[in-house]
Amino acid sequence: MSAIFALVTFIAVIVLWNAVFKRNIGEAMLVGFLATAAFAGRDALTVGWDSLVDGMKSEITFAALAFVFVSELLTRTGLVGRMVAILSSVLGRRRGGSAYAATVASGLFGAVAHNGAAIVATIGSITIPWMKRSGARGETAALVLSGNAGVGATFPFSGAFFLLLAAPTVLPVLTGADIVATMFVTGVWMVLMRVLVAYVIVKRHGVGAMDPADVRPLRTTFRTGWTSLVVLGSIAVPVLLTAPPTSDVVTAYVGVAVDEAVPLLVWLPVVMLLVGLVVERRSLPSGRAQWWDLLGHVGPKLGLVGVTMVSAFAASNVLKTLGLGPQLTPYLTGLTGVSPVVAAIVVGLVIVVVAGPLNTTSTVSAVGPVAFAALVATGIPPQVAFAAVLVWASSEGCSPPGAAPLYVAAGIAEINPVRVFVPVVVYYLLPTLLFGVLMAVGVLWLP
Repeated sequence: MSAIFALVTFIAVIVLWNAVFKRNIGEAMLVGFLATAAFAGRDALTVGWDSLVDGMKSEITFAALAFVFVSELLTRTGLVGRMVAILSSVLGRRRGGSAYAATVASGLFGAVAHNGAAIVATIGSITIPWMKRSGARGETAALVLSGNAGVGATFPFSGAFFLLLAAPTVLPVLTGADIVATMFVTGVWMVLMRVLVAYVIVKRHGVGAMDPADVRPLRTTFRTGWTSLVVLGSIAVPVLLTAPPTSDVVTAYVGVAVDEAVPLLVWLPVVMLLVGLVVERRSLPSGRAQWWDLLGHVGPKLGLVGVTMVSAFAASNVLKTLGLGPQLTPYLTGLTGVSPVVAAIVVGLVIVVVAGPLNTTSTVSAVGPVAFAALVATGIPPQVAFAAVLVWASSEGCSPPGAAPLYVAAGIAEINPVRVFVPVVVYYLLPTLLFGVLMAVGVLWLP
């Protein structure tokens, strides 16, 4: 039972340190790891050290850090602004065009940046004023942006993605290559959900077409911004190279197993960075001062992500050493008679409730491992259970009162955030819960 008690302690410490003491998630994860290692007794130092070293050497840790740097660099080059301009050219002349552009742009930017508050701050600073100029009330604009905030966590390579992948109940079952395609499809489903919600909001709240001054011809915006789409599309290259049947052809040609020579989680950020450096070369920082400014800005983020990931991976290794899997088995086998629908609804509700005071990363750290194991125990495929957990945990932007992205959106729109609390639950939180359940039970297709 020591491993189960260690897991409960790990969860309690994270919630206490992050939600009660208001310390950052990296510090909470580190303290949680130390508390977990203490359960090894006399071997605590040895088990803790070995687990910590494995965490620092993990490809998951490397990928998490690499994607933080890539997203920060590409955001600074103006890639997002050019991407939104293209979307505005396509959608801006129709009723509700600004709302649709904000929704799709949030999905595209979320596939790179993932952070909910960053999505709202970046996309919202452009689209909220456009929505208000299109006749939308400030509350409506803030509603759309805060509801879109969580979409980034449903695409692969978010911080929550890596944390769940390193969880002690997930690590023995899934690898990065197993779930990349699943999470891309999951992200697309969640963008489509938000497009449908935007359609209802446009119909009910009167968002008109964009101001003509905000809409440039498509040939102009595409000519200046097509490279932003190339950078996003570059993600497909390593995915195809390391997945059958393409990987089989490449392996036969070069004589080396491509997926084993360089893991997918190493390929992805490297390819995206190289393509980004080439196509965005004219917008990159110039001179030592600008590069130092960039590194100074991204450095604290890299430090936070690094501590979080190493601590998460180390804690997972400790729990594995303590025998968490065998100790949980008798309890989880008791769930095999429960309907997957019932299990999905119950687990989804628990995660959504936990996500109220916590952000996506903290929610996954606290309840993700147990939630994943509970879903798998009822017969839900592991990759589908993984996707469902991240969908429910992604509700950070639409779960007041702890939804930080909501306050960012309200600030940009200059409205009282309390006036968005009920609408954001109705329009975004409940559909997020529903879509997670539909994915878990197989109604929505996932590879």
